[in-house]
Amino acid sequence: MSKAMFRIIGASNHTDEERERDDYYATDPIAIDKLLMVERPNKRIWECACGGGHLSERLAARGYAVYSTDIKDRGYDQMNRVVDFLAQRTKPFSGAYDILTNPPYKYAKEFVQKALELLPDGCRCFMFLKLTFLEGKARYAELFKKAPPCKIHVFSERVLCAKNGNFDKMRESGGSCVAFAWFVWEKDYTGQTYVDWI
Repeated sequence: MSKAMFRIIGASNHTDEERERDDYYATDPIAIDKLLMVERPNKRIWECACGGGHLSERLAARGYAVYSTDIKDRGYDQMNRVVDFLAQRTKPFSGAYDILTNPPYKYAKEFVQKALELLPDGCRCFMFLKLTFLEGKARYAELFKKAPPCKIHVFSERVLCAKNGNFDKMRESGGSCVAFAWFVWEKDYTGQTYVDWI
């Protein structure tokens, strides 16, 4: 199947060789604006895969206290620490805080599970993910059956998610054909999942 056909059906058109080594695909900050139309996260947020700071900067501009970490330094001068989130055992804040990020997709399930482990009771994690994250028998058994998201906010328009943060190059090549949503988990939530569009 051609790359063009993959783009038409909304699948990834990156081969393993073309993908960024650490799965770094920066998120257009408009994703934060859309989220804040329907959600009010805790004023303290851990952005645990901050990359170039695109989401952290928008959150800070909107008045949030953001603790920004990543597995490597990508030049974001407000990053607090270089840490491997999946190996973390300590929390950045005492008291309530939320976790918000666009996780590396190949480790997205593990990021959600780790976030739910590290979050204080009643706090939430907000994950920017492809809609295809809903698929998969193993993902259902290991995550959704045990810890369903409380809400899924589906983007009604495409949001850019650019390799290495190169949004201009992505726009020049035609933008995005991948559907994304904000998936919201609340620690210890076991009810039904609410879905809407933003």
